[in-house]
Amino acid sequence: MRLLQFVAMVLTALALVPGGAHLFALPNKIGLSESDYFITQSVYRSWALLGIVLIGAAIANVALALFIRAQRAPSIFALIGGLCLVATLVIFFAFTFPANQATNNWTQVPADWEQLRWRWELSHAVNAVITFFAFCSLTISLLLTRK
Repeated sequence: MRLLQFVAMVLTALALVPGGAHLFALPNKIGLSESDYFITQSVYRSWALLGIVLIGAAIANVALALFIRAQRAPSIFALIGGLCLVATLVIFFAFTFPANQATNNWTQVPADWEQLRWRWELSHAVNAVITFFAFCSLTISLLLTRK
């Protein structure tokens, strides 16, 4: 059980990193000109691999909830954490991914690029908040879990 708790905590904490970076960069990026914005977006080219961490965190949180299901409150908090992480994946595929596709990962400028920028930036900001909530929920689960 301790190993699963550790894995869930580490993966959920790592899932906070890209979302937090996007959230805190948003005020500086949202007003950039077209050329500056597209140049700035190029720094995210290899970040798609971080999706593996998010998927792993969601699985670890749900697995932990199932593993400790006899302890109602800790199990519910771990499950909430897992469901929050699943929600971030849904938001990503509903809003972020289509913007990436429409811009060929921010290498092509479509006519509606500003609308896509808002969709992309806000979906990341919302996901950062949801991921933080998942981390807090998991932390509560860990604090409530009996040995």
